[in-house]
Formats: sequence, structure tokens, C-alpha cells
Amino acid sequence: MRSFRHLLLLLPIAIGAIAAFPTTQAFAGVTVQVDRGAQTMHVYVGGYLEYSWAISTGRRGYTTPAGTYRPTRLERMWHSRKYDWSPMPYSIFFRGGYAIHGTYETKRLGRRASHGCIRLAPGNARELYSLVRRYGAGATRIQIR
Repeated sequence: MRSFRHLLLLLPIAIGAIAAFPTTQAFAGVTVQVDRGAQTMHVYVGGYLEYSWAISTGRRGYTTPAGTYRPTRLERMWHSRKYDWSPMPYSIFFRGGYAIHGTYETKRLGRRASHGCIRLAPGNARELYSLVRRYGAGATRIQIR
């Protein structure tokens, strides 16, 4: 049987091992963190940062809602009925008509440019859409601040 002193010697190793696991994301699915101020999105899978992407959120006069959401609907290709049938590839709806989706206006990523949706480069939108389909809407969180 090991002595108490031996266990005390192992304590720093155990604490280091615990610290190696991310403490901000204990969620086992997909966590999407949207920073409206920085116009960035961070995607965590199983608690580990997998992607960081430039985005565009609501421009002046249009708000991207803050809060924590789960996807309500996924559409491989959607066209906005409200905004001249604009294409919205790889749409992940999270609150009414608000969605995370791809955009072909990639030059505007990194600054506010949308009517409230969260825009991504098409390839990044496809990757996120795939992750949400793989893990499921119930195992996906969208956090917008």
C-alpha cells in the first residue's frame, strides 16, 4: 500500500493532468461561440477548440441576438424570402429567421455586414453544418455575445 507521503508527491502530477483538460468547455458536443465585437467564431468539439473563423454579424440598424441557443432547423440550401431570395448555403437556424450560414460576400467577413444572421465563408459553413448534423442539434450550443 502506498504511503500518504507518496500520494502527496503525486498530487502535482494529478493537478497538471486535470489542468490539461479545457475548463471552459466541458460540453461533449459542438459549442459555437460567436464574438460580435471581434467578428469571430470559435468552434469547440468535445470541449476542444477546432476552428476559429472570421464572420459577419448584423450591421448598423440590424441586430444579431445575444444569448445561448440550440439549432432549430438545418437547411443545406435556403433562400431568404425577406431579402430578395439571397442564397444562404448550409443554414443553421437558431432563433426564428436568424441563422448561421455561408455567404459569397467573403470580402466583408471580419466586419458587420448582415441583416442579423451570422455569415461565414462557404467552406467554413459547410464544415460547421457537417459537425452539427454529425453530433445533432441537441448536442450543439450556439453562444452569442
